[in-house]
Amino acid sequence: MMSQNRQAHKDRRHAQQDYEVNLMAEIESGIYTTSWIRSGFKQWHELWHIQKRQIELLEHLCERQANPDVKTPAPTPYVPPEL
Repeated sequence: MMSQNRQAHKDRRHAQQDYEVNLMAEIESGIYTTSWIRSGFKQWHELWHIQKRQIELLEHLCERQANPDVKTPAPTPYVPPEL
């Protein structure tokens, strides 16, 4: 009977350790996932601004091509977005 109690105690302790390890792994996984999502959003945001800038430059070039006699001001320099 005492041997069974000792084994049961070891089993409970082992199960608790497994639970704690799994919980920490889940927490770390969540942290990395959140970080990855933020990184992806930041990259998407920057790409959106770059595409917007490219469209502005293309519109400027098209306007200059369509009306070569009209003096159009140079486009403003690109300023990266702040997050």
